[in-house]
Amino acid sequence: MVNIMLAAERQEYIVRVVNERGSARVSELAELCGVTEETIRRDLDRLEEAGRLRRSHGGAVSLRDADPSGGPQEIPYYEREVTRAEEKRRIAEEAVRHILPGERILLDGSSTAWYVARILPDIPLTVLTNSVKAAAELGGKERIEVLMTGGLLSHRSLSFVGPLAERALDDFHVEKAFLSCKGIHLERGISESTGLQAQIKRKMAEISDHVYLLADASKFGVQAFARALDLGAVKTIITDRGLDEATAETYRALGIEVMAV
Repeated sequence: MVNIMLAAERQEYIVRVVNERGSARVSELAELCGVTEETIRRDLDRLEEAGRLRRSHGGAVSLRDADPSGGPQEIPYYEREVTRAEEKRRIAEEAVRHILPGERILLDGSSTAWYVARILPDIPLTVLTNSVKAAAELGGKERIEVLMTGGLLSHRSLSFVGPLAERALDDFHVEKAFLSCKGIHLERGISESTGLQAQIKRKMAEISDHVYLLADASKFGVQAFARALDLGAVKTIITDRGLDEATAETYRALGIEVMAV
């Protein structure tokens, strides 16, 4: 992008980038547009006021899939899989270090949990999941026992949700749950893009001794449509190094372990 781009052209370009990627950092947009980060922050403020995107900690997230009720729908899985892929891989690698042979764990339907399933070694484990993609990934690992919830298939997330999936979870208990989310907010807690996703995450946390939240830095400061969990339900947050230390400390002050990788 050239530096002489008009403000209106630059803002249209920003919206296009955010929609294509699902989210974008201020630093990335500043480099793409050839302007200062302060200029990008002003642009993002104006675009949020105009209802074109939503500000998040350190950047912005897309509102492209807004539905008539005012809440964004789920971004299709194939798009989430490649959005911030490098950060998700690092987060997944750290999550795997917390999984021990013989444990019973839960993986949700997030793309980050799928990265965990991909790199999980073939060790004795029981894995409970509502994710079609994670179950398929684990199917070739003979020492891992895989249990699926069943339920209503969400075609956007390729995961099972709804009352049947929630009732299936009632029959189980796991030591560790690895969950992701749409937003993390100090006042609003953990949120999801739809009510069904929020409800299944709530149930997953209830049957787990230790909830690990796998969330890249763009999720912080975001209030998504449906509240899923209070922050008190989370014991460990694994995020990327894009999260500034001051923000990490505010969550540590609540008794949550925060690991930036």
